[in-house]
Amino acid sequence: MLHVQHTADNCIKCNICNTVCPVSAVTDLFPGPKYEGPQGQRFRAGIDTGDSPDASLDYCSACGLCTQACPEGVMIAEINTVARTRLVEARGGLPLRDKLVSRPSLMGALARPVAPLANAVMGNRLARTVIEKVVGVHRDAAMPPFSGISFRSWARAHRRPPDPRRTVAYFHGCATEEFEPEVGAAVVRVLERNGAAVTFPPQNCCGLPLISNGDFDSARGYAARLTRRLAGSAIDPGVIVANSTSCGMTLKAKYRELLGLDDERTTEVSRAVYDVCEYLVELHDAGELDTRLGEIRARAVYHPPCQLMAHGIGTPALDLLALVPGLEVERSRAGCCGTAGTYGTKVEKYQIAMDVGRTLFEQVGEVRPEFVVCDSETCRWHIAKSTGLPVYHPVQVLDHAYELAGR
Repeated sequence: MLHVQHTADNCIKCNICNTVCPVSAVTDLFPGPKYEGPQGQRFRAGIDTGDSPDASLDYCSACGLCTQACPEGVMIAEINTVARTRLVEARGGLPLRDKLVSRPSLMGALARPVAPLANAVMGNRLARTVIEKVVGVHRDAAMPPFSGISFRSWARAHRRPPDPRRTVAYFHGCATEEFEPEVGAAVVRVLERNGAAVTFPPQNCCGLPLISNGDFDSARGYAARLTRRLAGSAIDPGVIVANSTSCGMTLKAKYRELLGLDDERTTEVSRAVYDVCEYLVELHDAGELDTRLGEIRARAVYHPPCQLMAHGIGTPALDLLALVPGLEVERSRAGCCGTAGTYGTKVEKYQIAMDVGRTLFEQVGEVRPEFVVCDSETCRWHIAKSTGLPVYHPVQVLDHAYELAGR
């Protein structure tokens, strides 16, 4: 964490971070990353006073666009995330709302036995109004339906094809496990189509929602359990693919940067993690990707989630979608859809999330695509709720194209 904070010394006050910040562009509640990050750093890092940072810091969505734009390598979003922990400490810990939204795996596991009832409650306007007033989750915020079956239940019943040419471990994360098992099934089918035997190591939530909300102590517990469970896969087969861009990035770098975990086990796991589209593009570059894809005659808008930029891998999903015959893809002009994980679900931030996403929503309205494509689960939910269109993970599109080719 000290490395993150010390990067503030490199700030040359060029102001480029403020020009890319999607939040300060739509609200005066957040003065901008430059003022909250590098310039405010000496006031909040405990170097001078140890006082709690200004409350406006809490309006930073941690999208990370400022960090990616900084020409001097100042880790602005990360500085703000570290500072948020001091804000949480000063408030006596996370409020009930933030404790709940930071534990999606717990909520999913509790709701699964009564998924139809839980979904009916979450779809009821009166119930959502009560939840908003009591807990503070906005009544109009996108909420994924709870799944009646877990992804791992599907995986246990799935038969692995014979004669694989390679083996990969799959970190599916809690969103796939609890809310979108169909995304995980598509990931497995696409990997198997390309000669991979897919293993499913024991795993838990990566803790990113806790990190984003400022509870680093609890997040370290999640991180320690997860790296312990993935350690074997990091050695053999040595490749761990993740379909969630933000959770994959947490494993790749955020444990080290934000939680200060730089032990050998965490390092080995971080080196083994690939975004699934990144991995598939590497197969394509090596001439090992099955490109026998069926035609999808449709128009789509692809939105690269802001967390994807931190991977430093470009936009591999666009490369993959370009292989699908008949599919016309227009890239999103928006830097961020606005939701930023749990940020856009909160009653005091929901309208900010909608205003940030307006560029994307208007583009979708102009293009009139049949569907939208996005790598991040919370972005998919937010975009689907805001546009009324189906939103798919890129691998779901590939999976469908493979299915069409096989008919």
